[in-house]
Amino acid sequence: MITEQHIINAQNQWGEGVVKIGSLKDNRTECETFASEFLDKHYCFGESTVLFKPTKCAQQQFRPTKAEATSYFIAGDDRACAEDKGFAINPWTKVRFENTGFILEENRALAMGNYFFTDLDGNEAKVEYTFGYQLVNGSLKIDLHHSSFPYNP
Repeated sequence: MITEQHIINAQNQWGEGVVKIGSLKDNRTECETFASEFLDKHYCFGESTVLFKPTKCAQQQFRPTKAEATSYFIAGDDRACAEDKGFAINPWTKVRFENTGFILEENRALAMGNYFFTDLDGNEAKVEYTFGYQLVNGSLKIDLHHSSFPYNP
């Protein structure tokens, strides 16, 4: 059975991975290698359908492939989506989750809440998220990732 602690551990590892991607932005080869490994570790690309709707996308809001997710996280000259700037290479110094709730099942779980990204100047960006997880070979992997900025009339 998936537990809240399993999800919290996966979230902490995901946040640490986003921070590490940003720390590698000046070494493009290493950044690309780590980003690829990060997506393989944390997402179900190649194993099942992934519903990925990242925060900072206006023209191509949905990213069902690893190439499109890579484009969102690290951009680059060969990016799959022209609008991408490389969200994870901002860089961020910290990512923290505030979970509102969980739906836990044997091999599937959902988590919803806010996560906060801290930049080099100590400013935090608040983002709303919903993540769906599958248990794959003993590891939690994301198959649903939806995030957006809070409503601001």
